[in-house]
Amino acid sequence: MTPSHGPTDRGLSVVIVESDRDRAMLIVDSLREAGDFDIHVISEATGLARHIQAHNPDVVLIDIENPSRDTLEELALASGPLDRPVAMFVDRSAEGLTDAAIEAGVSAYVVDGLKPDRLKPILDAAVARFRMFQRMRTELAETKRALEERKVIDRAKGMLMKAKGLTEEEAYALLRKTAMDQGRKVADVAQALVTAAGLLS
Repeated sequence: MTPSHGPTDRGLSVVIVESDRDRAMLIVDSLREAGDFDIHVISEATGLARHIQAHNPDVVLIDIENPSRDTLEELALASGPLDRPVAMFVDRSAEGLTDAAIEAGVSAYVVDGLKPDRLKPILDAAVARFRMFQRMRTELAETKRALEERKVIDRAKGMLMKAKGLTEEEAYALLRKTAMDQGRKVADVAQALVTAAGLLS
């Protein structure tokens, strides 16, 4: 096996959304020259989400001459931008469409059409950008979860302090001991206590 040089060198599967057969073949040829890709071309926008889901590609590459905002958002969402990088190439772009594309989750939005020699660097950038955003989304979700857990633990501590006349430290120690005894997380024990109290009130 040849050594890997970048994110798109490892035989990634690519779905190309292109209605023009000649342009589609140009893209396919450019990709074949650039690396070892598993390539599928979809020429029909009808049922696009279903087709893309069936192939479940690593990257979606969309080539469209002059998109409207609706077309752009429809194509972007159909290609599953939360699941994979989406690179969109357009010949012309109306004002505000770049922002709309990025908001719709497109990883790379390239105006001035598709140039074969730019294809691989742009795909590499789209993959890298997608991974960065995916990491940020994961971190954000973990932070939100930690905050929610902290709130539940604080509520449970407050209830124990009130019901048993404990200090905050004692209430937390009781939660922690119960969690250890039951082989559960402190947040889960706290949630169970808060839920039970809610049922009893």
